[in-house]
Amino acid sequence: MLQRMLTVGGFTLLSRVTGFARDIILAAVLGAGPVADAFFVALRLPNHFRAIFAEGAFNAAFVPSYARIREQGGAARASLFADRIFTMLLGSQIVLLAIALLFTPGLIDLLAPGFADDPERYQLAVELTRITFPYLLLITLVTLYGGILNALQRFAAAAAAPILLNLSLIVALLLAAFFPTAGHAAAWGVLIAGVLEFILVAGDATRQGAWTVLRWPQLDADVRKFFRALGPATVGSAGVQMALFADTIIASFLPAGALSALYYADRLNQLPIGVIGIAAGTVILPEMARRIAAGDEGGARHAQNRAIEFTLLLSVPCVAAFFVIPDLIMRGMFVRGAFTAADAMAAGQTLMAYAVGLLPFVLIRSAVASFFARGDTATPVKAALIAVAVNIGFKFLLMGPLAQVGLALATSIGAWINLLLVLWFAHRAGHLEIDARLRQSAIRLLGAGLLLAALLWLCRWPVAQLFADWPRLRDEATLAALVAAGGVLYTGIILAMFGKGWLAAFRGRASRPGSTPNP
Repeated sequence: MLQRMLTVGGFTLLSRVTGFARDIILAAVLGAGPVADAFFVALRLPNHFRAIFAEGAFNAAFVPSYARIREQGGAARASLFADRIFTMLLGSQIVLLAIALLFTPGLIDLLAPGFADDPERYQLAVELTRITFPYLLLITLVTLYGGILNALQRFAAAAAAPILLNLSLIVALLLAAFFPTAGHAAAWGVLIAGVLEFILVAGDATRQGAWTVLRWPQLDADVRKFFRALGPATVGSAGVQMALFADTIIASFLPAGALSALYYADRLNQLPIGVIGIAAGTVILPEMARRIAAGDEGGARHAQNRAIEFTLLLSVPCVAAFFVIPDLIMRGMFVRGAFTAADAMAAGQTLMAYAVGLLPFVLIRSAVASFFARGDTATPVKAALIAVAVNIGFKFLLMGPLAQVGLALATSIGAWINLLLVLWFAHRAGHLEIDARLRQSAIRLLGAGLLLAALLWLCRWPVAQLFADWPRLRDEATLAALVAAGGVLYTGIILAMFGKGWLAAFRGRASRPGSTPNP
């Protein structure tokens, strides 16, 4: 399982690296002004719906269902199931797209009501949304084929697909002079990326014999069970997205640049979430579903413990860095062109607030696998909706004194509530047993993180002085030196605390709870 996690994580890391290149160009070309705000609203609309209907709810219901059907009923029955879901999914997305294109101004009124006082931003947001929204239909089909491939233990194509979005946006922004605005260029880059991602993932599915065809929908037992899982998952995903909608709505009333600060901070926060948390969750879900379908409950719980342990190992240094040097990270990554040092300061403060919730952000995908792998999508919804209510409540409390930083902090508080409730529900149901090794490792990793944070804090100013006379790239050099020093120190601390055997055990292949771990 570690190899599959590294495959997903590696492609996700490449996606994030190209994503940073994309965001550097976005920051330089768009900055943090009205055009940037309009584009980010246009980008969030299809992304919100994608998170509700595609990557969030759909994957939670489809991947375990497909894996179970294939394990118990064979490839032909799984193919029939996929064809029927494909037909229903395509039809629903065409209807949604038509409604969105017809009523785009109403969607902008709902998502960014503060734009009504700024006709230029409002009209631009409407135009750009009509360009980006078809991306939702394409990425939904990408999610379907990606789910099929994941259930077949093939993760590379789906993990690599987001790289095409970044490359497409980079090329489009470099050609921005040929568009009415840079926002128009970026919007067309999003749409073109959807086409490229579909070709990549659908092509791999075809090579695996998993191409889907239109088939008259029929509510057989497999489809009915899928929809019983999809319903609660959709409610849960919608609840989470309500909190993100609240971010956009509230930030539209804040001064220009608040939405952009949220965007850039969230982009950095998404690096460990995507590379570590989503990679682990993507692999552990079909793995647990397959083991549970085969009656190996102990093996499923053991694999989950090792996935959580490996996730913590990689997440702790990110938390330390985001807490101690967030402003330096923002300056080193984005200050150039239209993105100023003041913009970096605002985004850095927002990143620190997101860091409060980074651990639950990365752990939640592995935690909810306890339920999703068993076809139970309802229980995590209870936790998610309670967390959303807390999240939105804190947004209104904190937006006044802290502006967009308060919105990010509220999101982090909601993430902790969500994770703790999911863990409690899973433990109460007997789905999750945190073994002694995981408990001991978590305590040691906390100590390692505190030591790393102390080093970064002590070394930040002396290292900055080494490059103080550089006419250019001072922040970039300081950041690179601290990252290198922090990486060496963290590795040394881990080896001292755990020894080489602990790390080597992650590469083991035994699957029994008492044997060598195989995350």
